[in-house]
Amino acid sequence: MPRTKRTIIGAAIAATAVLTLLTTGPAQAGPGKDKEPTSPAAAKLDESRAPDRVARAAVSSPAAETALATIQTRIADYVARNGTRYSFASYVDGRTGKIVLNTDAPSGVVASLTDLAGGQAAQRQAAREIQVSRSSTTDSWHRRDDVPAYYGGGGLLASGALCSSGYAVQNGAGTVFMTTAGHCYADGTTVSTESGANTYGTVSNRRLPTVTGHAMDFELIGGSLYAGRVFTGGVTSTTSIPVVSAGAASVGYTDYCHSGRTTGENCGHTATSVTAQVCTTTGCKSPVIAFTGGTLSAGGDSGGAFYAKDASGAWIRGNVIAGGGGTAYAQPWTVLSSHLGVSIVLG
Repeated sequence: MPRTKRTIIGAAIAATAVLTLLTTGPAQAGPGKDKEPTSPAAAKLDESRAPDRVARAAVSSPAAETALATIQTRIADYVARNGTRYSFASYVDGRTGKIVLNTDAPSGVVASLTDLAGGQAAQRQAAREIQVSRSSTTDSWHRRDDVPAYYGGGGLLASGALCSSGYAVQNGAGTVFMTTAGHCYADGTTVSTESGANTYGTVSNRRLPTVTGHAMDFELIGGSLYAGRVFTGGVTSTTSIPVVSAGAASVGYTDYCHSGRTTGENCGHTATSVTAQVCTTTGCKSPVIAFTGGTLSAGGDSGGAFYAKDASGAWIRGNVIAGGGGTAYAQPWTVLSSHLGVSIVLG
């Protein structure tokens, strides 16, 4: 289910065939929609004419800037020693000249970091006037632009092909990996997040009929941090739920979910078989889970988690690998875990 550019031949045949879900990278401009050419003769405009130059000048406060530098050094040292449990964001507000500190750290921690009793009078005054806002600050990220520790259901990109992450697993040595579909990328491939902003890891343990002879469709991605959580919500969601277990799917259950970069999280799937076979351009895989109903997975959702969900979290059952004709298919967790000897990572 990665998306790659290809010419579709024989539409009548393709309409009835079960297809491995493939997806291209970002769409290119079509005929008549090319980007405007850049003129090398264009003159650089005078920066004094820029629209943001009409803003009033910032309030200058050297004492506040000096005090802030001391506080920021303390914060960096505190985080280096104690980890990233609390968030901190600090600056001198150019409109007021006062220090602003946004943090969810306890008051005792804040006090220890901002106490400048031993400093000069002006810096002590600046520290006393700090405006503390009790709030958390998070990275700007979402399903298609994830950051470590990575979650299942996020967008993956390598060699122009888009896929989705599945769920985190751990081997006997304690090394944690993320799963995805084996038809996505070759062993040794370096994978990034869909945006290309962050390196997701390196592919290993690939299993695919046309590559390794196994009737399976999975691989691992390792080398970074991966969490036991799965994205919920839409395609640019930041919400997630913890993985609470992993096991076999049950035929007849009517509310399975999948999570992937193309369709987001969708539930209401019914497992119609756990001994199905699906044969695509990458060979025959069996046994696999067949499921119908609801909004099914689409191109680019390959590798995404397939699971049951309740108030406690996600109960992993496999990875999405293929779909067509109103039925989709998932590589069972039970096959992957027994073949590789890995255990599920809980959230």
